[in-house]
Amino acid sequence: MDFVNEFLFGFFPYLCAVVFFLGSWARFDRSQYTWRAQSSQLLRARQLFWGSVLFHAGILLLFFGHLFGLLTPPSVYHALGLSVKGKQILAATAGGIFAIMCFVGMTMLIHRRLTDRRIRATSKRTDIFILLFIYAQLILGIAGLPWSYANLEGTHMLVMAEWSRSVFLFAADPHLLDHVPWIYKIHIVAGMSLFLIFPFTRLVHIWSVPIWFLGRPGWQIVRRQTNLARGGV
Repeated sequence: MDFVNEFLFGFFPYLCAVVFFLGSWARFDRSQYTWRAQSSQLLRARQLFWGSVLFHAGILLLFFGHLFGLLTPPSVYHALGLSVKGKQILAATAGGIFAIMCFVGMTMLIHRRLTDRRIRATSKRTDIFILLFIYAQLILGIAGLPWSYANLEGTHMLVMAEWSRSVFLFAADPHLLDHVPWIYKIHIVAGMSLFLIFPFTRLVHIWSVPIWFLGRPGWQIVRRQTNLARGGV
């Protein structure tokens, strides 16, 4: 059992990171045609807008909430006047709201993809798998909320944050998680697994988010078609 713990929380994070970066690079280099979100909007726009908005907003807020929540040292939020208990309540409440938002959006998207025959026919197995995998991970996170509220002193949060920082410092200490509830451990392993399978799914389109579009001028130059372009002299 100690070997499993060492592997999952000492070695596995780095395996996932290597596959995440090298796999993404290899796919971009060799399969650029597949580097897209493969939108099904033309097949059926109904349910897509609200499902997509709720899902993407929820998942992004959850991602950055986890990222900053786990990697921020206690001294930083103490300096801002936030106690460990206050941070625990804030994380559990905000995380619960974002998770419910994402859950509603994902439910709409999964229902749309599985019940519409045209969309189902054009969906790859990996498309359905990744949706259901994220859905299960989301449910795990929601299911862990009672443990979060039952541990308002934040001891579990503190050790998970310490473990996360140790991973980023290339000094992962798996024994930090020895006394963390099992549901958190499954949630952590599933979260790392998302990075492991990332390069082999449509999730790679995240790398191509057109952030530059936000800084684009609001006006565009539009020229009339010339005689030469129309085939004239």
